[in-house]
Amino acid sequence: MSAPDSPPKSMRTPLGRVRNLGASHSGTSDFWRQRVTAVAMVLLMVPVIVVVMMLLGRNQAGAAQILGSAPIAIIMLLFIIASVWHMKIGMQVVIEDYIHGEKLKLASIMANNFFCIAVALASIYAILKLSSGV
Repeated sequence: MSAPDSPPKSMRTPLGRVRNLGASHSGTSDFWRQRVTAVAMVLLMVPVIVVVMMLLGRNQAGAAQILGSAPIAIIMLLFIIASVWHMKIGMQVVIEDYIHGEKLKLASIMANNFFCIAVALASIYAILKLSSGV
């Protein structure tokens, strides 16, 4: 039986209590990053839908003219970055929760990171190329 003045028993190490981190050693940072990117995507959803509606029925030259506008390019870049970051975090959580072999988990997380980087770079390149008029 513990003394009345002693702190409650904890399964966490003293260093874990000081850093306020859980078993994953990352605390809730991924949870909050995913929520922040979700809010960013919700806020950017209306302007992106407006841009997509402006593109309906346009030919390639008309679409390039619309997407070449600096404010529209910035909106699209912000949406791409938020979406890809949100996708990366979400898929990483699924991988960490459902893949139990350490080597397969590591390979899956690496593949997820490379895929997200490739999608982001290709999308950013396309928007920057359209917005620069090249």
